[in-house]
Amino acid sequence: MLFRPFLRLLPLSLLLLAATCQQRKPVIVSSPASMKQLEGTWLSSREEDRGDTLVYRPNTYKFPPSRGRTGFKFESFGRFEQFDIAPTDGLAGHPGSWVLEGDNRVRIHLTEGQEPDYTLEVVSVGNKVLKVRRVANSKP
Repeated sequence: MLFRPFLRLLPLSLLLLAATCQQRKPVIVSSPASMKQLEGTWLSSREEDRGDTLVYRPNTYKFPPSRGRTGFKFESFGRFEQFDIAPTDGLAGHPGSWVLEGDNRVRIHLTEGQEPDYTLEVVSVGNKVLKVRRVANSKP
């Protein structure tokens, strides 16, 4: 008898729960406007990598201790910067540019020419996490 008031709320609770469990649509990066979602500084969260999918978090994320993290920065108007671990364990920035190469593919060119161009396939972006894959014949 004590639970009777709660039983009346059960159908309403289940209905609200079902309404909030919607499947998310995948993000499609196919125009400079949609690149806005990628803008910012992303650092490798290699603890979360799965197979060939690389996981990046914003540089403001509270990462566990690490001996350094690589990453990159997407900016508007095709500006890009890649961050590698410097000899002093800090980050060394390498300027470059990005250009869209079809849906969810971004071609990266580093200005210094030390590395060949490479392509990132955006798997997903959102909830403060970016997942990408390096496309074949790109630097691993």
